[in-house]
Amino acid sequence: MILHASPVRRWRRLTLVALFGASTSTVLFVATSAIAQAPTPDAQPTAGPTLNPLNMVPAPPSLAATSWVLMDAKSGDIILEQNAHQRLPPASLTKLMTAYIAEYEIEAGRLNESDMARVSENAWRTGGSRMFLNVNTNVSIGDLMRGIVVQSGNDASVAMAEHIAGSEDAFAQLMNQHAQMLGMKNTHFMNATGLPHDEHYTSAYDLADLSRHIILDFPEHYSLYEEREFTYNGIRQPNRNLLLWRDGRVDGLKTGHTEAAGYCLAASAVDGDTRLIAVVMGTNSEEARAQETMKLLSYGFRYYHTQRLFDAGHVVSNARVWGGSQNNVPVGFPDEVYVTLPQGDGELTQRVELSSDIEAPVAAGQELGTLTVMRGDDEIATRPLVALEAVEEGGFIKQAWDKLVRFVTSFF
Repeated sequence: MILHASPVRRWRRLTLVALFGASTSTVLFVATSAIAQAPTPDAQPTAGPTLNPLNMVPAPPSLAATSWVLMDAKSGDIILEQNAHQRLPPASLTKLMTAYIAEYEIEAGRLNESDMARVSENAWRTGGSRMFLNVNTNVSIGDLMRGIVVQSGNDASVAMAEHIAGSEDAFAQLMNQHAQMLGMKNTHFMNATGLPHDEHYTSAYDLADLSRHIILDFPEHYSLYEEREFTYNGIRQPNRNLLLWRDGRVDGLKTGHTEAAGYCLAASAVDGDTRLIAVVMGTNSEEARAQETMKLLSYGFRYYHTQRLFDAGHVVSNARVWGGSQNNVPVGFPDEVYVTLPQGDGELTQRVELSSDIEAPVAAGQELGTLTVMRGDDEIATRPLVALEAVEEGGFIKQAWDKLVRFVTSFF
C-alpha cells in the first residue's frame, strides 16, 4: 500500500519500510510510525550494543599509491576510494578505451574480428611497448585486439585507431565522445596509446567505470582480458597483469606504466555473486601495483557482498499524473537493482521520495523520484525511480478537471 504523508506543494515524501526476505521480487511495506509505536513484549533494558564478530568491519587498507578506487561491478557502488577523481596520466590504461571502442564497433556491425587492417609506417614507428607489427602488412582485428590488451602494443593501438577512424587524431576525438557519453567527467584523450601528453588524463573512478562498461556491455569479448600470453610474428609476450597468475578470481583487465604515471593497474575479479573492480594509479613498481591492488580486492571480498534487491520492471509505486490520459503511472526500475552491502546483519529498509507535481506528458524512463536503501540509520545506496510507461496528455476536459482538483486539494 502507499502511505500518503501530509501534502507538500512541491514534493511529497513517502516513508516506507521494506522487509527484504529470501525473495527479492516481493516487498512488504509498513509505516515506520507503526514500527516505532509497536509494543515490545517482555522488553528488557540493555546495557548497550552487543558486539557480534560477524558484523565487524576493520578500517580499510592504506595503499602506497597516488589514487585508487574499489567498485562493485554490478551496482556501480564505490566501496573504497582515495583521490578517485584526481586527473592523472593513465599510461597504457588508455588502451581500455581503445579496446572498448573496437568492441563497440564490432557490436554495431561496422567491424569484424576477421577484418584485416593495414599497418601504416606511422603505426609501425610508434615507440614504447610493441606488438611487433611489420609495416605495410595486413593484420586481423582479432590479433590487433590481443596485441592491445595482452601485449599492450602501441603499434597495435595506432593501427586499430587508423583502421576505425582514418587517423589517430580522429580516433582521439571518438575516444572523447565515448568518454562524454559514458559520463567520464575527468577524462580527456589525445592518443590511442597513453604515451605522455599534457592534455591526456583520466581518473581512477573514470577508469573503473569504463572497466565496468567493458565487462557489462560486451561480455562476449571479456575473456580476452584474462589471456596470459599472446604470440605474434614469432614473438611470445606475457600479459603484464601479475594477478592473473596469483589469484584465480582475477580475470582482467589492463596494466600501464610511464615515468609520469608510475605503475598502474585496473583489475577485476569475481567471487560467488560478487564482482569487484579495482583501479590503482601511481605505484612505484610492477610488484607494488599488483600487491596494492590485491589489498583492495581482498578487503572488498572479505567484508562486502552484492545483493540483488529488485528484478527488472519492478514497480515501487504508482504516481499521480496531472492532466494525463491516465491518472497514474507505474514508477520503478527498468533494470535489475543491485546494492553493495558491508558485512553484518540488520534489516534493510527503504525510503521513497516521489514528486507530487508530475504533469503529462510523461516519457518512459523519465526520472520521477528516488529510493534510498537504509540499514538502521546508515544510507547504503540511492537509486533513481523512473516512469515505466509513457503517459500522454489528456483531452481538454480531462486537463481542466485535473486543474480544478489540483487547485482544491492544495488547500488541504
